[in-house]
Amino acid sequence: MLSADTRARIESLLGQHRIVLFMKGTRHAPRCGFSAGTANLLNELLEDYASVDVLADPEIREGIKLYGNWPTIPQLYVDRELVGGADIVQGLYNSGELHELFGLPKPDRTPPPLTITDAAAAAIRAGMEDAGEAELHLSIDARFGAQFFLRPASGGEIRSDFNGITVLFDPASAARARGIVIDWVETPQGAGLSIHNPNAPQPVQPLTVQVLRERLARHDITVIDVRPAADRALAPFAAAEVLDEDSLPRLAALPKDTPLAFLCHHGNSSRSAAEHFRGLGFRQVFNVEGGIDAWSREVDPAVPRY
Repeated sequence: MLSADTRARIESLLGQHRIVLFMKGTRHAPRCGFSAGTANLLNELLEDYASVDVLADPEIREGIKLYGNWPTIPQLYVDRELVGGADIVQGLYNSGELHELFGLPKPDRTPPPLTITDAAAAAIRAGMEDAGEAELHLSIDARFGAQFFLRPASGGEIRSDFNGITVLFDPASAARARGIVIDWVETPQGAGLSIHNPNAPQPVQPLTVQVLRERLARHDITVIDVRPAADRALAPFAAAEVLDEDSLPRLAALPKDTPLAFLCHHGNSSRSAAEHFRGLGFRQVFNVEGGIDAWSREVDPAVPRY
């Protein structure tokens, strides 16, 4: 049974925000695939909405299931009304109804031009011989990670045809898929479909501390320090922004053409953070080679080594 206190807390959250996503993790750091998929759709459409991490609040986690009589997480509420979970939100996104709900124009439904090589087409046909009513879908997420899967069409997908093969996309994936080439490759590790996507952001690029010094002098790069507070206290880097839970939403909202350089102790953990921001759509992402230790050794000996 839903307690009066938990009900009041949920209704307070719904009253404070027009759009609330109850999820596992946060909108910028989801902690399950279903929550990530739903948050990514909302992130594409909205600059601002509330996300509630149910993993951090067991009472809300169980209470929201009873409140809306919906057994799973995530759950999207708009204007205090339950919209639904991951599959329903995806379906509304595909149809354009989610855009309408938020007062936004419907998505472009132009089929993306693509190329499927003969080898890839033959492999796909062979793989779909026993697929029945299932069709080939391609999902390309905000990090430009691509995933093929087979399932029946829901009716809201965008279809592209090439070389006798039909590929189904959701609207966001279709926009990211323009100009892709699907090929069949064989390597010592195995064989499979590969995708060349001209729209994907550049890979994370290495940045030496010498070049970092030059760019800081020109004020044309933002440095983000991913080290824990204790490490930053040992060897401060005053020119850097600090990456933590409080700063993450603000940094993630920077213009996507902002050059970002990620800094840690030796250049290892900063790479993971750099890849995360690349996945958010940032097009100029760098990892400082050697980290603050290299900066101390090669640029500024006044910064302590540890």
